[in-house]
Amino acid sequence: EASNKDMYTQSITRSHRTAFILAIDCSGSMAERIVFHGRSMRKADAVAQVANRLLFELTERARRTDGIRDYYDVAVLGYAGRGVKPLLGERPEFLSVVEIDRMAPAPATVQGEYRLPDGSTALLDELPVPAWIVPEAQGETPMYDALLHVRDLAAEWTQRPENAGSFPPVVFNITDGEATDCNDEELLGICRRIRSLRTDDGSVLLINIHIASGCGQRALLFPTADEAGYGSRYAELLYECSSPMPAPFEPYIRDLRGGGMPPFRGMSYNASVSELLAVLNIGSISIKTE
Repeated sequence: EASNKDMYTQSITRSHRTAFILAIDCSGSMAERIVFHGRSMRKADAVAQVANRLLFELTERARRTDGIRDYYDVAVLGYAGRGVKPLLGERPEFLSVVEIDRMAPAPATVQGEYRLPDGSTALLDELPVPAWIVPEAQGETPMYDALLHVRDLAAEWTQRPENAGSFPPVVFNITDGEATDCNDEELLGICRRIRSLRTDDGSVLLINIHIASGCGQRALLFPTADEAGYGSRYAELLYECSSPMPAPFEPYIRDLRGGGMPPFRGMSYNASVSELLAVLNIGSISIKTE
C-alpha cells in the first residue's frame, strides 16, 4: 500500500523494465452489445480492440532502430467459466509474464483507430492494430481466481532481484459485472494482497475498470474519497479494492476528469469503452520511458 517510501519516479530502461498485467472478464455478459466509435459490437469485441491497442502502443514505445527492446513485461489473462486462461496465445508461457518482444508478431491484423502515444494530443489515426487478443464471452465470472493468479505473477516479478529498483507492475482488471466466485470481503482481501507487493520504487498499482451497461448513470473516473459514495455498493467496493494513484499520474488524471483534488483512486465505474481506453492510457503513458 502507498507509503512515504513510494516514489514512482523510476523511468523505464533496459535495466529497469516494468510489467503490465491485464485481467479481462470473458464471461457471458460480455456478449452484450454496445456502440463503440459509431459501430454496434459486443463488449468483448470492444474490450479486445482496446487491449490490442494498448499492447500495440507499448510495442511501438519499445521500438528502436535495433528492434523492439524488452522494456515491458506483459501478461493478459481472461477469466470465465471454469477459470483463467492466457489470451496472448495457447502456449503455457503466456500464463506467465513475458517480454513484450516475445508477443510479436500477432497472428492477424485488424484495422482500428489508434491514439498516438503523445498524451498531449487527442489525434486519432487509422492504423492497422495487431490482434493479439481474440474476444470471448461465455460462462461465469471467476474474478477471484483471476486475481489470485495475478497476485502470483506480480509476486514472482517483484521478487526478482533485477526488478528491485524498477517501477512496480501495473495491474488492470477489466470487467462488466461482479465476481461469481467470492464475496466482497474475499475480493477486498485479494486486492489488498496484490497492492501490498512492491519494488523499491513503490507498491503494485491495481486499477479496476467497470464497463458500462448503458444504464445512463455517469461514469466515475479516478474518484476522490468524497465521490466514493456513488450510491452503488459495487462502486464503493471497487473504490476500496483499488490503489491510490501516485503523484506523477495526477496531471493526466485531472486533465481527463476536468479537475478534482487528489488523492485519486485507480478505478472507473460505469465507464464507456472510450473512457476505458483513456484509463488504460493514463495507466501506461504516465510512466517515463527512456
